[in-house]
Amino acid sequence: MRISIFLLMVLVLASCAEEQKHPTFQSVTVTPVYEDSVSIRAITFLDGRTLAFAGSNGMYGTVDVTTHKVRANVQTYDSLTPSFRAVGKTTNDFFMLSVESPALLYKTGSGGKMEVVYQEEGEGVFYDAMTFWDDTFGIAVGDTVDGCLSIILTKDGGQTWSKVPCDSLPDGIEGEGAFAASNSNIAIARNKVWIGTTEGRIYYSADKGATWEIQQTPIIHEEPTQGIYSMDFYDENLGFAIGGDYTSSESNQKNKIITVDGGKTWNLIADGKEPDYKSCVQFVPNSEGKGLVAIGFTGISYSGDGGENWKELSEEPFFTLRFLNDSTAYAAGSKRIAKLEFN
Repeated sequence: MRISIFLLMVLVLASCAEEQKHPTFQSVTVTPVYEDSVSIRAITFLDGRTLAFAGSNGMYGTVDVTTHKVRANVQTYDSLTPSFRAVGKTTNDFFMLSVESPALLYKTGSGGKMEVVYQEEGEGVFYDAMTFWDDTFGIAVGDTVDGCLSIILTKDGGQTWSKVPCDSLPDGIEGEGAFAASNSNIAIARNKVWIGTTEGRIYYSADKGATWEIQQTPIIHEEPTQGIYSMDFYDENLGFAIGGDYTSSESNQKNKIITVDGGKTWNLIADGKEPDYKSCVQFVPNSEGKGLVAIGFTGISYSGDGGENWKELSEEPFFTLRFLNDSTAYAAGSKRIAKLEFN
């Protein structure tokens, strides 16, 4: 009898621990943090207390997530006011990358001012996203120029950047690019990187951008407004991508894909089911790959079973989000940044 009672207690405790370890979200509370006239599609946490952002009209700044105090500034370049769609960070520096020619990549310099560390001009130049593996290696991606996707790399913590030559990349497709929608069409895990494109293809490197290959996916990509808008990897094997067509935002056909083998194969998931078009998807931390949140101007959706089934938590529109912990995220969109508390 004692053994039976003991086993029962172990099972009950294990069950409770499992429930506590993988809570599912039923709702989200949206608290405005910052409001302005700019569009913000790129945010990143510099540390556990500071959220950095950059957006249109040269606007960039930080949010103290404990006090919600905002520090904002405007970056100009000669007579130009850059529009930023990509940001990144190392332990010591913040980076922001403007979109159109001249593409300007800034990092924090002496005295806290931003300084240009990479510049590119020319027809078709348009940069979309960036990220860092660590304090040494970083990557940014832009649309096709001269027959291949634009990929730039740094190997010295962002001090200098170099462009990968076309003969070191897979054959491009005319007009192929990456959407500058949420700074999340690049995903990294260990030394690996995946880049999702408008053609529904994924550029993959297992060695921090030294060599590349192509992974084809079944996501919809017949029109220029279709393709992969956002991608996230929970680990080096489990990845999820979402997109669709922002001009047909109610469609949920062929707009969600999943891989469990590091991108060797991609399969449609929840096809023909919610959610519809989204511009950003992120795995919920500490969810063992089961929790996913997808957002866009169409609202906020959540899956607690790895993307098989979804529920809409809010109609609040945003472009991008990043998790602070496993129940709190910050999102940015048109004219605002907000705190999202998932319950």
